[in-house]
Amino acid sequence: MYGMVLKAPGAPLVLQERPDPSPGPGEVQVKVGACGVCRTDLHVVDGDLPDIPYPIIPGHEVVGRIDALGEGVEDLVLGMRVGVPWLGHTCGACYYCRADKENLCDRAKFTGYTRDGGFASHLVADARYCFPLGEHGDDAAIAPLLCAGLIGWRSLVMAGEGKTLGIYGFGAAGHIVAQIARAQGRSVYAFTRGGDQDAQQLALSLGAAWAGASEARPPTELDAAIIYAPVGALVPLALRAVRKGGRVVCAGIHMSDIPSFPYNILWGERQVISVANLTRQDGIDFLAAAARTDIQTHTTVFPLAKANEALARLRDGKLVGAAVLRP
Repeated sequence: MYGMVLKAPGAPLVLQERPDPSPGPGEVQVKVGACGVCRTDLHVVDGDLPDIPYPIIPGHEVVGRIDALGEGVEDLVLGMRVGVPWLGHTCGACYYCRADKENLCDRAKFTGYTRDGGFASHLVADARYCFPLGEHGDDAAIAPLLCAGLIGWRSLVMAGEGKTLGIYGFGAAGHIVAQIARAQGRSVYAFTRGGDQDAQQLALSLGAAWAGASEARPPTELDAAIIYAPVGALVPLALRAVRKGGRVVCAGIHMSDIPSFPYNILWGERQVISVANLTRQDGIDFLAAAARTDIQTHTTVFPLAKANEALARLRDGKLVGAAVLRP
């Protein structure tokens, strides 16, 4: 196998050949067909997240086919197309696992962060955390659904059932969630960095009622806002945009510090909450909703060896939609 390996925080990824990984009990080997590039991958590469076991292969929006089965795997078969998401393993025994909150597991492992991920030709995955995908759709078009879609779905559910929804950061997750929200009959208001015209045009083409700069006030009060950009300064802006009783959902795994803000923009039973990881039920619910909605992902495809270029373009805000790597 070969993969793009991160050897130290901030270092460029290096293409490296390795022995093919062998699945252990309860695991499968997956031949990667495509892997999405997520902002969380930037946080791994930059060393923003703790306890990264270098060297590590990033990537957690994986679509591929099962090449080998470990002992005890019964629900998956050779050749099946599966998706491998961010949450790659849970202990099943801690308080959170026993309380049906496996996304908060104390001993969780994460694809492309604490176990090797999909910026590679092959990976080994916990069979319990592989989602069968069927045969409809292209691997590269499906890949962003495995994190941008899944975390987007969880954040949309946590935003509540309000009809006016703000999306701050209209990238991979934003453009997927907007389609689900519109299918649910909600009005979407898209906020983009620096008034990004391409992202705003994408938002409007997907049915957004309005699109503008992150600092702008929308033309109506919002019932809820979801922040996908890792920028703490957006929290006060979103609080000012939501109505009393509204909710601001911080959907990223990492965010710059939130600046101080006056209590009066929180008062009125506004809420600020975060989203952490996902559950397998999130995956089941979202993939069913995605199939009903016929989500169209907007992707730019790079060969695996160009992973550093894809990450750089994501960092600089030069991508519309999502980046995807093909081995």
